[in-house]
Amino acid sequence: MGFELDLIKDKVEFFESQSLRELEKKIQQQIENNQAIMLRVHHVNHHTVFTPEGKPYYTASVHFKS
Repeated sequence: MGFELDLIKDKVEFFESQSLRELEKKIQQQIENNQAIMLRVHHVNHHTVFTPEGKPYYTASVHFKS
């Protein structure tokens, strides 16, 4: 039985929240987690949409690379 490790070279994660502050907190936490496996932020894409009730809804995708 062999044991083999592969490095993660690219990773894309998606986040969503009803407040911008909470979205930033989620992204920052994941940045810290991914730094432990030697991934850095390569690109961030974010959007704001409004619910039918008129409340903002925030989404983001973060591309991590080694």
